[in-house]
Amino acid sequence: MTAPGQERHSPGDQPPLVTSCGRSITVKCLTLTAARPITRVTLRVGPDQGDEPGVWAALTAEEARDLAHRLLTHAARAESLAATGAGAAAATASSGAGAGAARV
Repeated sequence: MTAPGQERHSPGDQPPLVTSCGRSITVKCLTLTAARPITRVTLRVGPDQGDEPGVWAALTAEEARDLAHRLLTHAARAESLAATGAGAAAATASSGAGAGAARV
């Protein structure tokens, strides 16, 4: 927990992204001012439309870049599967992965 005035958000922060299932995703740059300032990229996934609570993470710049790379890789794969019609077969095959596995 930080005391008032010890955290700052970047002026370039964007409004949250709202997913097709209603979750709000906020990405910001957070700087904690102390003897040695600490800067993190924060990711907050808000609650869903039911009872599932939201979560958040504070990532180093390297971790944020790794996550971005993974997201872009999977986005390209999803687009490719959708374009070939293989997306429906893959979704059916992975439906046993858990009830909440596909929700974001």
